[in-house]
Amino acid sequence: MISPLAYIHPEAKIGENVEIAPFVFIDKNVVIGDNNKIMANANILYGSRIGNGNTIFPGAVIGAIPQDLKFQGEESTAEIGDNNTIRENVTVNRGTAAKGRTIIGNNNLLMEGVHVAHDALVGNYCIIGNSTKMAGEIVIDDYSIISANVLMHQFCRVGGFGMIQGGCRFSKDIPPYIIAGREPIAYSGINIIGLRRRGFSNETIENIHNAYRIIYQSGLNTSDALKKIEEEIPTGPEIEYIVSFIQNSERGIIR
Repeated sequence: MISPLAYIHPEAKIGENVEIAPFVFIDKNVVIGDNNKIMANANILYGSRIGNGNTIFPGAVIGAIPQDLKFQGEESTAEIGDNNTIRENVTVNRGTAAKGRTIIGNNNLLMEGVHVAHDALVGNYCIIGNSTKMAGEIVIDDYSIISANVLMHQFCRVGGFGMIQGGCRFSKDIPPYIIAGREPIAYSGINIIGLRRRGFSNETIENIHNAYRIIYQSGLNTSDALKKIEEEIPTGPEIEYIVSFIQNSERGIIR
């Protein structure tokens, strides 16, 4: 299942049942697990670590050195988990001395032309739309949906179970469970349809909705809004996630 027209460095480690098409380039210091499909003209470069059951489409480049001018050739990795679909021309750069590795979790879909910069962390079950660009050291939590042509500033974090409208750009954090859109980007309600599809109860959705009413519509500053949430909204993992996310936001949340 390995084309004789592919180049695989003798030191690369390839698992079982891996399909490698013509004109694939696999560098040294690469580890590829089982049941992967790597299509023509993909490049798997130095420091790449790829799990099991992934499909990598033509033109994708995994493990290229960072576009960070502070990078001095230090050892680092680009790590892909299991069961991801990485479409045409996706680029995933490896880490720098800051964190040492770029990580993409499991069961994600990265559509055509997505860029994942150095030291980024993409969770599990995320969908990233065509040509979206993620700068260095960003974090995307599980079950996020990011539409096409989104520009994500360095160090930003996107909370889980939310949705970001296509064409947005942002330099602040986007809390979990919400829809973010418009220009400039702003809170546009909670992701009700997405939450229902993921099995959230009506009571939980209402609690999330009430929490964001306090955050965005009460006129309170952030610390007072969080205090009011803790006093008035029934506690639970979802509310704790919202409060913790905002309390730990270094860049602040979108308006």
